[in-house]
Amino acid sequence: MTRKTEVVVLGSGPGGYVAAVRLGQLGKETILIEKEDRLGGVCLNIGCIPSKALIRVAKLKKQIDAAKQIGLEASDVKIDFAKVQTWKQSVVDRLTSGVEYLCKAHNVTIIKGEGRFKGPHEIEVRTASATETIETENMIIATGSRPIEIPGFKFDGAHVITATEALDMREVPKNFVVIGGGVTGLEMATVYAQLGSKVAVIEMLDQLLPGLDIELVRIIERTFRRLGVEYHVKSRAKEYRDGKVYAILEDGKDVSFPCDRVLVTVGRRPNSDSIGLEKTGVKTDSHAWILVNKKMQTNVPGIYAVGDVVGPPMLAHKASKEGVVAAEVIAGMNSEADFRGIAWAIFTDPEISSVGLTEAQAKEKGYDPIVGKFPFTALGRAVIAGETEGFVKIIGDKNSDLVLGVQVVGPEASDLISEAALAIEMGATLEDIGFTIHPHPTFSEGVMEAAQAAKRKAINILQK
Repeated sequence: MTRKTEVVVLGSGPGGYVAAVRLGQLGKETILIEKEDRLGGVCLNIGCIPSKALIRVAKLKKQIDAAKQIGLEASDVKIDFAKVQTWKQSVVDRLTSGVEYLCKAHNVTIIKGEGRFKGPHEIEVRTASATETIETENMIIATGSRPIEIPGFKFDGAHVITATEALDMREVPKNFVVIGGGVTGLEMATVYAQLGSKVAVIEMLDQLLPGLDIELVRIIERTFRRLGVEYHVKSRAKEYRDGKVYAILEDGKDVSFPCDRVLVTVGRRPNSDSIGLEKTGVKTDSHAWILVNKKMQTNVPGIYAVGDVVGPPMLAHKASKEGVVAAEVIAGMNSEADFRGIAWAIFTDPEISSVGLTEAQAKEKGYDPIVGKFPFTALGRAVIAGETEGFVKIIGDKNSDLVLGVQVVGPEASDLISEAALAIEMGATLEDIGFTIHPHPTFSEGVMEAAQAAKRKAINILQK
């Protein structure tokens, strides 16, 4: 069976489904192909949403444990982790149903099946009951990425696991080893340590969260020490055998870590190798990431790509914006993925977020940076909440006063960074942020205070 349509979107993650909905808004006849049972991709089903649900549970437990310090005592608090998982899945189910509703409401045809190119404008779809060919004028590839497997740690879904299984465990493991000190690794390490696991993290590079400003990382290291998380950098995990992870630490010592589960999260690779891409002529780089321009166009006319499959940074919100751009370009609009800064957040405890340039990056680009920093210990709302770890750090250009970057480590960092992202996108200055009156008492005052500190105008901290 063969049918024709204006646009086919392959993959329904944050890039794919958003592209499909936008195409529907623009009146384009669109077919959305998804090989899994539910729409939403990794982020919604086995990534961003379920992980943040578990993080919410862990944080709530921490707050209950700390409540006695302010006169609220709760006794006999127990974790029914199976019930937690049921609730987490209900959140996922609600949101995936919402995605499917939005697609159908915008006249997007959904096909649950596996798509594979037969040519640049022809794709074969295998469903549970049939195989059909779709001819299309335009194609958006949004097939995402998958975890990288390393020697000695073959994924078995039971003991050696990916983040997918880490988010779906029926009970809290007694001993939990994480290989990879990146974003996913540290989020999962934080969750399970707060829920009672004895956690060890093994990172091959010279710091946790490689590439991140070490000043931010130090705050997380302090949290790990308080939680009893054992972490090792410049260390190599060799193999999993007989219920233990064997590793070589920085000092050259061979050690073993007993574990019920070992999470391997050392990076991801693009899902560009199983869709028949070779039949299209679309170019990829040496790592198989699909090459695109600012309009999300590949080298083949009519073929676009968005999200993880085009390479880092692998962020759901970046994929969604790229999906919108691709859809609008197909509809004849003059859209581009031209971002001054893409904000990101890490949901450790405390959270970390960033947008724009770090101080070091600003210097490398030839700016003369000025820096303002405001600690949460001096912020009334943070003291009330009992969350005073961390700070807001803002980087501006001395000559133009433009805001170049903001980093936050502390409470609600993932929400605070949006103001900074807007500031950079619109070309705001330090004076603009410092002059804007923020409501009191709030966490967002920290952004204002940091901007004032950069201009040596801070009131609520002593500047020498």
